[in-house]
Amino acid sequence: MQDMLPEGLNGFAWAILAVLAGASLVALTVALFKVFQFVRLGVGRRKQPAQIVEKWLSGDGDGALKLADKRNTSTVRVLFAVLSALRSNPGDKEFAREISTQVALDELAQMARRMPALEAVVQAAPMLGLLGTVVGMIEAFGKLSQAEGAVDPTVLAGGIWSALITTAAGLAIAILFYFISVWLEGRIARERETLERLISTVLHGRVETRPGRTVV
Repeated sequence: MQDMLPEGLNGFAWAILAVLAGASLVALTVALFKVFQFVRLGVGRRKQPAQIVEKWLSGDGDGALKLADKRNTSTVRVLFAVLSALRSNPGDKEFAREISTQVALDELAQMARRMPALEAVVQAAPMLGLLGTVVGMIEAFGKLSQAEGAVDPTVLAGGIWSALITTAAGLAIAILFYFISVWLEGRIARERETLERLISTVLHGRVETRPGRTVV
């Protein structure tokens, strides 16, 4: 890695690269943490929630509540909340919706935790890289203004190339973690939609549309 970097980098450029390296390490740690957290929370798992809803809609309330009592994923915990509320207050769907919504918001808050750190790296990395380049360019042209006689173009070109290293590093880090952030945010958004749909299905039944008719 050291051989790939130009020898002419000044101390400021090395400092910027060190900060970028630290930021990328933070972002990688957050990304890995979120992946393992999503696995633990059961993000994307649909089989068990579907079984609970099918039991409830088929009239097997005890079986649905027993299966939901495992509470091993976010969706199952939300279903347990709404089913428990309906059992304790059978005619009060608004109460069940409020209780299940509170649980869903808590689960979604866990999923969104630490995401701002990842987004901060995505936004800061290009600016840090640009800062290193600007300072490097100022230094390169400062040396050029002090030179006497004919200026060797290779010296100026080498200085500019060295300065652009920080921008390239910053952009590379930002692009990589931008796509990771988008993917994680997409998982959270899909889970939010799933929770809303499950709550609505338990409270109001499943709506199936067919050409020319609607079946509930």
